[in-house]
Amino acid sequence: MCGIAGIIAPRGQSPDRAVLARMAAGIGHRGPDGHGFHLRERAGLAHCRLAIIDLATGDQPMCNEDGSVWIVFNGEIYNHLDLRRELEAKGHAFATRSDTEAIVHAYEEYGPDCARRLRGMFAFAIWDERSQTLFAARDKLGKKPFFYAAGQDGFLFASEPGGLLAHPGVSREPDLHALNLYLTLQYVPDPLCAFKGAAKLPPAHHLTWDASGLRLTRYWQPEFEPKWGGTEEELAEELRERLTEATCIRLMSEVPLGAHLSGGIDSSIITAIMAGLCAEPVKTFSIGFREQAFSELPKARAVAERYGTEHHEFQLEYGHVPDTLEQVVAHAGEPFADPSALPSWFLARMTREHVTVALNGDGGDELFAGYQRYWLDPLANLYAALPAALTQRLLPALLARLPQRGDKPIEADWVAGLKRLAQVARISPKASIVRWGSYFAPEEAAALWRDEPRGQALAGDGAEALLAGYFDRARAENFLDRTLAVDMAAYLPGDLLVKADRMCMAHGLEGRSPLLDADLADWAARLPGNMKLRGRTGKHLLRGAFADLLPPEVLAGGKRGFGIPVGKWLREDLSGWCRELLLGGVAARRWLRPEALARILEEHAGGRADHGKRLWALAALELWLRRFDAA
Repeated sequence: MCGIAGIIAPRGQSPDRAVLARMAAGIGHRGPDGHGFHLRERAGLAHCRLAIIDLATGDQPMCNEDGSVWIVFNGEIYNHLDLRRELEAKGHAFATRSDTEAIVHAYEEYGPDCARRLRGMFAFAIWDERSQTLFAARDKLGKKPFFYAAGQDGFLFASEPGGLLAHPGVSREPDLHALNLYLTLQYVPDPLCAFKGAAKLPPAHHLTWDASGLRLTRYWQPEFEPKWGGTEEELAEELRERLTEATCIRLMSEVPLGAHLSGGIDSSIITAIMAGLCAEPVKTFSIGFREQAFSELPKARAVAERYGTEHHEFQLEYGHVPDTLEQVVAHAGEPFADPSALPSWFLARMTREHVTVALNGDGGDELFAGYQRYWLDPLANLYAALPAALTQRLLPALLARLPQRGDKPIEADWVAGLKRLAQVARISPKASIVRWGSYFAPEEAAALWRDEPRGQALAGDGAEALLAGYFDRARAENFLDRTLAVDMAAYLPGDLLVKADRMCMAHGLEGRSPLLDADLADWAARLPGNMKLRGRTGKHLLRGAFADLLPPEVLAGGKRGFGIPVGKWLREDLSGWCRELLLGGVAARRWLRPEALARILEEHAGGRADHGKRLWALAALELWLRRFDAA
């Protein structure tokens, strides 16, 4: 687990070592154990190392036998020993025990197809002196990041924007279209970058840059058909074997490791499996809140007690927010509005005091249909199929005539549900997360922009069209599977894995996700729909396969997420901080309408609406503009 950066200069030019060193310094927190550089003719490669395996001989940049192929690599390859044996049988000679060298020789043997053969998490760049070619690849599910810029300064890359921005040829001008998508999605989706002229390599893609230009190729996507046969008991047994094996290979380490334990089903299963595989008690780490409605510490403790773990806890309060959010924004590198990044920051900091590697439960919801919106979508689809005269005119008019008590309508739960259905039914069914999880609906985001920048902000596809494209390209036949494919391609790498990578790497901690094993993801995709979602219960097969390992209160718990009481905090203790930040900020002066920001603040403060997550997104945007001077 590391940070990488590089410069491939135009022909006839050489990389500037001082600039390359500044690029490495911009990502230095990702690799506190050492730095390495390779400069030769056109190519300059830099590496910041977090040493996990092959501590003695695993330094990078690393090369092949004759020094004609050089690599910088971030991640872990769990099948590298199998690859090594295969490549040695073909005549390749290894000088180290590292997984990095296996990639070098796999590239020599298989060319671009090497990426498809790697099992693990990775982002790497290879400079081939012989062909004067830069080849780069990102893992199938997007656990490791890769930012790049290609232009008159050649090809530049880095693990985070901070590395790219250290090069004088990379502009800090914001991409307003990317920021508009951020307002809806809470993240900037691949391949866009928040900085104009830069981009992100999407998951499951590799790129080649040579004399003929830049080429991107997708080398993998999940196949949802044909479905597996077999009984539920047989499928549950196979799932148990596969997830246990995926967890076992992620225990590969020469440094201490532990587990993040949220109290939910997924992380509890991983902790239980680890406890059965490890000779010593597992070190577990949890975070909670004073507000009990948001805290799952009691469930996490129940799992820790059942398996006799060495358990550690941290309680997050509102006083931690202002300074820490600035750090979160700095390490995210782009605007990032998932509030759970804040507890993730503290969780990673606490964890790093005890271990260098932590396993987690990321991915269970996207592979096995854990979100509530998966069963709500069919209801919204039925509602949208009703005559437009009823859904768009008559019913909204009737709902608007509900009696009022003060500023709040008197309404039963079913009326609130109908209102929500009326809102989401207007949004494409192919964009589930925009329906149910968007911070600003597309038309609301558009209304925030001042007149002058609005044209740039609204240029190109909106969030609905972007996600609909993934939906249409999914190799699946039914609606649920296509929605899962969208989340695996967009929400997972754009939000959850950004949070996991940046918050862990900010503290020099490696996070590993057994549920996001690509082999397991391939297998899970082909499960029948009723093995994932049954009625209103998601992750049906996963729950059943590991029911005997979970405390009853964990097994019975619904999907909670890693939420924080952001609405309460921004209405009470942090209201003044938020108001001053937004109304006196760069965004209000240059890009967004101050009167729109003031209205959102006033409605939230007065309790007329809960704009907590919207205000959080605006605050994160403002802090990003200030931190990176992106204005």
